Amino acid sequence: MQFGFDWATIIRQVFSPQGTFVFSLVVLAFGIVLGYLVWRSSRRFMRELGVPEAVEGTPFERTARGLGTSTVGIVSNLAALFIYITTVTAVLNIAQLTDPELYWARFTSFLPDLFIALFAVIIGLIAGDKAKLIVSERLRSVKMPEATVLPEVVKYSIFYLAVLIALGQLGVETLALLILLGAYAFGLVFVCGLALKDILQAGAAGLYLLLTEPYSIGDEIVIGDQSGIVQEVDILVTRIESDGEEYIIPNKRVFNTGIVRIRS
Repeated sequence: MQFGFDWATIIRQVFSPQGTFVFSLVVLAFGIVLGYLVWRSSRRFMRELGVPEAVEGTPFERTARGLGTSTVGIVSNLAALFIYITTVTAVLNIAQLTDPELYWARFTSFLPDLFIALFAVIIGLIAGDKAKLIVSERLRSVKMPEATVLPEVVKYSIFYLAVLIALGQLGVETLALLILLGAYAFGLVFVCGLALKDILQAGAAGLYLLLTEPYSIGDEIVIGDQSGIVQEVDILVTRIESDGEEYIIPNKRVFNTGIVRIRS
């Protein structure tokens, strides 16, 4: 035995046809007000969380600005749109302008998943853009052509995961998602192994230098045909200064050519 609660039918039984129509208008007005309040409160909430500052400078935010809006505006508009569509569907159901059972069942099962999928994609776009900016900033001093590949890899990896989450929310089979994820991971490892070979070697050399500390900040060293005072040592490069000029040397070169430390 199944027990159901068809609130729209109950409303039509309680009210006359004219009363049902008036009630549907009241629901519509309430939904419009609620949508506006959700739109306004979500914008305020995201501003208090610092979302505008967090997404500032990302390609997604610049694109939104070009369209005359912002990331906060897009998210708040989607939240309000969800309320409006729900309200219109409820009004149609109350007024019996659609097949209530069929339409409402499809609506309640699909629309929330659709909005969650859209939010997942938007968050993935923003997070990917922000991660790219952070990685690019960290690698700005690395004088290797391959260094420009890593921020893009990070960005599109986050995009890809967001799309997979969205597809899963829309009902795509888990096995298909796992196959796609496995194929992407294999391709990522293969491409990164080729494109980032020098960076990986420099990172391994940098890790060795940081652990063994053959020289430290303030030491005077000679690396190949360059000499100077060590200013900084990180995982990828060593910075030395000589006669007011700074030299940025990949740790791979340091590891391969060796160093001479000048004792004072």
